[in-house]
Amino acid sequence: MDYSSRLNPEIQALKPSGIRKFFDIANEMDDVISLSIGEPDFVTPWHIRQAGIRSLEDGKTWYSPNRGFMELREGICQWFAHHYRVQYEPKTECLVTVGGSEAIDGCMRCLIQPGDEVLIPQPSFVCYQPLAEMAGGVPVILETKAENSFRLTPEELKAAITPKTKLLILPYPNNPTGAVMRREHLNALADVLRGTDVMVLSDEIYSELTYGDTRHVTFSAIPDMRERTVVINGFSKAFAMTGWRLGFALGPEPIIKQMTKLHQYAIMSAPTMSQLAAVEAMNNGDSDSAYMREQYDMRRRLIVDGFNELGLTCFEPEGAFYIFPCIRSTGLTSDAFCEKLIQEEHVAVVPGSAFGDCGEGFVRVSYSYSIKHITEALSRIAHFVQRHHADTL
Repeated sequence: MDYSSRLNPEIQALKPSGIRKFFDIANEMDDVISLSIGEPDFVTPWHIRQAGIRSLEDGKTWYSPNRGFMELREGICQWFAHHYRVQYEPKTECLVTVGGSEAIDGCMRCLIQPGDEVLIPQPSFVCYQPLAEMAGGVPVILETKAENSFRLTPEELKAAITPKTKLLILPYPNNPTGAVMRREHLNALADVLRGTDVMVLSDEIYSELTYGDTRHVTFSAIPDMRERTVVINGFSKAFAMTGWRLGFALGPEPIIKQMTKLHQYAIMSAPTMSQLAAVEAMNNGDSDSAYMREQYDMRRRLIVDGFNELGLTCFEPEGAFYIFPCIRSTGLTSDAFCEKLIQEEHVAVVPGSAFGDCGEGFVRVSYSYSIKHITEALSRIAHFVQRHHADTL
């Protein structure tokens, strides 16, 4: 049977994720140190796991309401208001989803019509462009630059907006670069958006992982931006709950209503056990997030210094748990660097080109791993760089 003629050509045309390629290779090799996946090395805190276990022991194995348990939605809205000073109505402006990824997909499908332009800063997470295309949108790539700390500038945004522009993706704190948009940067973007009909999808999954004295600012807190913004967040990064697959969307009632409709048909409801564990995270998990943030910060300083000493310079990331060093001095492409590194030194990182064409010449390195893990990886990468620098001389 000719399956190619029976499969959706748009889906067939999508490239597989460049992140998973090197993760899969690493899984098939011995003695590999992987710095490739953005997954906390912490186990979900015990009191959160215990809440999930208790839900099973109590026989709470039924479907939840489509939007998510009211107790969880109330907890999410209270937590968000406490941390980011923006109020949302739990009944109508909050939707619990299967991970942040479902929320991103649902938001795009509810907002984008065929031919609408979607502004996507890159380098950025791999899902935005293909999801926009599957929704019928036209991705418009905004190349962010190392000299601007990989932040989207108001000049770049203004130049990209056309009458067809429907949606702006704001992926900050950023995966893969670790870039953060502070309040003054968000205010400058808001000045450009006022007077337009451009909507904003603000992916803030790393909101609890910002470093320094200034904490994350949600785009919906910027004056006049709440009414045009859907905030996407979740539990994977802040509470080390990746496998629980739980996220949420906060936004204006008319948008959340349509996203809920899509969620009803495509998913129906998020897992009951995960939601009841997440209630505990919302109520009593802030100290866990703070501890993990401190540990990541220590690792961040170690790995940034390590790569700079190797001559693979990178700007200091202010959020998430990635660095994005430039590897052009080795004379290798991003793909070649990663392929040779894993074969020669058994260290897995991800080519920057997986996050957009403008990521060529960089690699993404995750520091969501132990100090011992990172130190050994740096030693192996040092041998690799010395060898390939010598080859270019």
